[in-house]
Amino acid sequence: MSAKLSGIGMTSQRTRARLVERLRSQGIKDEVVLETMGAIPRHIFVDEALASRAYEDCSLPIGFGQTISNPHTVARMSELLRGGGSLGKVLEIGTGCGYQTAVLARLAREVYSVERIAPLLTKARGHLRELRAANVKVKHADGSLGLKELGPFDGIIMTAAATHVPEALLPQLAVGGRLVFPIGTGEQRLCLIEHTAQEYRQTTLEAVKFVPLLPGLA
Repeated sequence: MSAKLSGIGMTSQRTRARLVERLRSQGIKDEVVLETMGAIPRHIFVDEALASRAYEDCSLPIGFGQTISNPHTVARMSELLRGGGSLGKVLEIGTGCGYQTAVLARLAREVYSVERIAPLLTKARGHLRELRAANVKVKHADGSLGLKELGPFDGIIMTAAATHVPEALLPQLAVGGRLVFPIGTGEQRLCLIEHTAQEYRQTTLEAVKFVPLLPGLA
């Protein structure tokens, strides 16, 4: 492992172990998710000037008005997506810097990720290449539309806040699949939609803070 990946000082494996313990104390119970959070070098996804803050429980700017989500939110959404089971094919809306994507790459068999901001996608590709995440395919596209041609997906995760349930994504969710996303304008909450054989079951969960979901390309 390169020095950049393993980290030194604030970015070391010991720091990541402390992150895992903090996530556990914050209520994350899925041991597979916890192990994954401890394995991913979060510091490579932020600018070098912010690397010393990479393992704090806060979101950090990644440019273009976007942020890398705080570790607890990434772990919580990953835990909800898994639902205690294994993941086959997953769609991520909002690649960002690629951190959540890298987590998903260890939790799912295949990951498809969509990002509307081209320069961010270029950065994310570099990070994912560095981690040798060979089971990830990223695309410059309007995430609000999903990737209909590649569905259905066992899990869909959206890392930007929608004002309403994204109707275009529901038909792309396989029966037994889960859609996890933030919803709301002022106050945002995590929302879980489970596709059963009979219905789409919706559960609203804890408060979160995300950038808004925007249509089109940039």
